[in-house]
Amino acid sequence: MIETSFRGEFLSGLRAISPLLLAAAPIGFVFGTVAVGQGLSPLEVGLMSALVFAGGSQFVAMDLWTHPASWAALGFAALLVNLRHILMGASLERSLGSFGPGQKLPSLLLMADEIWAISEARARTMVLTPAFYFGLSVPFYCGWVLCSLAGALLGAVIGDTALFGLDFAFPAVFIVLLMGFWKGRETGLVLIASAAASLTVHQLLPGAWYIAAGALAGLAAAFVPLANSQPGKEQSA
Repeated sequence: MIETSFRGEFLSGLRAISPLLLAAAPIGFVFGTVAVGQGLSPLEVGLMSALVFAGGSQFVAMDLWTHPASWAALGFAALLVNLRHILMGASLERSLGSFGPGQKLPSLLLMADEIWAISEARARTMVLTPAFYFGLSVPFYCGWVLCSLAGALLGAVIGDTALFGLDFAFPAVFIVLLMGFWKGRETGLVLIASAAASLTVHQLLPGAWYIAAGALAGLAAAFVPLANSQPGKEQSA
């Protein structure tokens, strides 16, 4: 019974992540193509995707890539891009109540935006089981690495991926994720604040500071409705 339950939950996670896995496949392919164009070998591309497993920071790293590479600049840029993982990890940790001590750490190491979003959606209505979570994360992780490697090996044959619209896959995936958490006016305020801050800082400062600015502005905007919802002082009769 336990084995059957594990298999069923794992397959449920796989079914839940399958649409986003298909959507993320061209993103991984584009990354492999871009990375090879910057001088990385297919082996290096595969290792980077396997060890970093963070599409946003990997693309930023390629934008800043130089010969020889400035490891301090690349590491700092990746840190700025992935600051959101601190909040995402704290949020997800609350949903991992049924996970054992040896399961939580690998769960957080396999966390990605898509996996976090589906896990949080599941935890709203049902218990997030380890089998379901690994049904999400393991196929997504393997798919990201394999698609990056495929892009590195075949990208030169296909040519400019923008001609096929593959460069739009990244924003398309995040639009879908955002709509899943849409809460009306409050969500719109967060998005507008983040976009305004990101665009402004991008025009004023070089590097990846616009990402951190957008994240901080979104957090500040998220606290505005919370502050306004606090009960005020009772008026005297």
